[in-house]
Amino acid sequence: MLNKLGLVHIDTSKKERFDESTSVRSEVYYARRRGDSGYRGGGLAICGKTQDYDCRPATKFGPEYERAVQKHGSERKAEAKLADRQERVEKLNIRDLDPMERERFSKQWESVQSRFVDSPKGAVTEADDLVSSLMKTRGYPVSDFDQRAADISVDHPRVVENYRSAHEIALRVGKDAATTEDLRTAMIHYRSLFEELVQVPTAVERK
Repeated sequence: MLNKLGLVHIDTSKKERFDESTSVRSEVYYARRRGDSGYRGGGLAICGKTQDYDCRPATKFGPEYERAVQKHGSERKAEAKLADRQERVEKLNIRDLDPMERERFSKQWESVQSRFVDSPKGAVTEADDLVSSLMKTRGYPVSDFDQRAADISVDHPRVVENYRSAHEIALRVGKDAATTEDLRTAMIHYRSLFEELVQVPTAVERK
């Protein structure tokens, strides 16, 4: 993807600056470092002809990259699918929470988590619903779970597989097929994604 923004991007892992003019063929990826974000949860990085390690798809998407390779049969096909996924998310109107929304969702999470001891099944179901509501508020389409997880993987690759696992456990709750340990694991997984979605972003320096 050619960089048409005309901006200086920050590689959040090394804090090095790359101007657009330094590379004719530049591909924009999100640096995979939690918290370094002025743009939907991943700091922007720019990779030129000599790609920085932290900008490669395998590094950006982490385990999600390996999952895509296994699913599509080759690294080339996987990278193309992940690029399509990233392009789709860039077109979505994803936004940060405002302070009041952040406080409201945080209090709701605390309430859900506090009910786990007395009603673990109910708490997991509520956690699944709360994460979906949070995603919808931020601008993610939530009608289809597989698409939802794919969208989340672009900005939150570290936790997306845990999210899939937690959702699968939540589905088993209705069938009475989840153990207490399963439910505890699901809550931990939901919390990891919730914390990333609700966090206050760190501004990315731009020119």
